[in-house]
Amino acid sequence: MKISTRGRYALCVMLDLAEHVNDGPVALKDISDRQGISKKYLEQIVSLLNRPNMLKTVRGARGGYTLARTPSKYTVAEILEIAEGSLAPVPNLEDPAELAAYADARLLPVWQGLYDVVNRYLEGITLQDILDSRMDSFDYSI
Repeated sequence: MKISTRGRYALCVMLDLAEHVNDGPVALKDISDRQGISKKYLEQIVSLLNRPNMLKTVRGARGGYTLARTPSKYTVAEILEIAEGSLAPVPNLEDPAELAAYADARLLPVWQGLYDVVNRYLEGITLQDILDSRMDSFDYSI
């Protein structure tokens, strides 16, 4: 599994908004300047993230984006799934009907196990955890 630029940048945008949660609406230009990401590319990222339960949009001269929830309510898994789609290590892992045609069914438990571990890990990390720099406290064991 490889996280694309889109996924990494989506996480950067959400983390930037979390860092500035008390500053009011944040303009894309400000995020662009701080993160070193082109404004044009950020527009594409924000269009993916701009959902009622993810972001709030404020129009006008002092407009921009804010988080719809507190940073502790966003998981890394949720953000990456919006940007990347499925985080499954092999195609169709989430669709049992499609898996029936898988070339070597003996490997399915391997891929399912990997998927479960990755999801459990990413679902356990919130934006607030990253802000609080609690990353060293996460358990990497299987």
